[in-house]
Amino acid sequence: MNWENHLIKDLQWSNEIINREAKERVAREIAATAKTGDVIGAGSGSTVYLTLFELAKRIHEEHLYLEVIPASQEISMTCIQLGIPQTTLWDKRPDWTFDGADEVDPDRNLIKGRGGAMFKEKLLIRSSGKTFIIVDPSKLVNILGSKFPIPVEVFPHALSYVEKELRRLGASEISLRPAHGKDGPILTENGNFILDTRFHYIDASLEEQLKTITGVIESGLFINYDIEVVVTR
Repeated sequence: MNWENHLIKDLQWSNEIINREAKERVAREIAATAKTGDVIGAGSGSTVYLTLFELAKRIHEEHLYLEVIPASQEISMTCIQLGIPQTTLWDKRPDWTFDGADEVDPDRNLIKGRGGAMFKEKLLIRSSGKTFIIVDPSKLVNILGSKFPIPVEVFPHALSYVEKELRRLGASEISLRPAHGKDGPILTENGNFILDTRFHYIDASLEEQLKTITGVIESGLFINYDIEVVVTR
C-alpha cells in the first residue's frame, strides 16, 4: 500500500530560481545525454532540480529507464514527486553525476556546500565515471574564496576543537552557520554543524589538511577533481 504523499506531491523549490531560463536550457542539454540503463548521481541546487524535470519528461515520453542517486533529501523527494526511480551507492555506482557549485576557478577547482550536502556530493563525484558541474557566469572567480567561505562540516561535539585547529591552519574568519526557519544552527544532511570559514590564501593542500582535523566530516573545497564545467548563458 502506498502513501498518498500530499506533502511531496505539492513540493516546490524553496527559493526563487535565479536565471531560470538559462538554467532550463542547460537542464535540457544535460538530460539529453541520458541513456537507458544509466545510473545518475544528482547533487543539489536549483539547476539539479530543473534537470530532474527534464529527465522525468524523457522517462514518461520516451519510456527511458534510469536510476538516480540523490545527494540530499530535497532531491530525493523531488524524484519521488516526478516518478524517477532511485538507488543508492550501496548498490550502484553512478555512470555520471551532475551538480552545481558556489565558486569555480580557472583550474576547475570548486567551493560547494551552501545546500549542506557536500559530503554526499563529494562522494558522488569521486564515485562517478564523469561529472558535469553546472554554473552561471557569476560563479566564475579568479581566486577561490573571493565570494564565499569554505563550508566545513563538523561533528557537533568537536566544535570547539575544530575551531581551534582551523585557526591554527590560518582561518581568518569562522562562523557557525545559522538556520532559517528554526532556532540554532543549520544541520547538514548527516545531522552535523557547518562552520563557514575564510582563509586569506587557499593552496592545493588545504582540502587534505582540513580532513586531517578530528571532528571534520568534510569540507566544501574540491581541489583537482575530474569534472567538466558547463556555464549557463
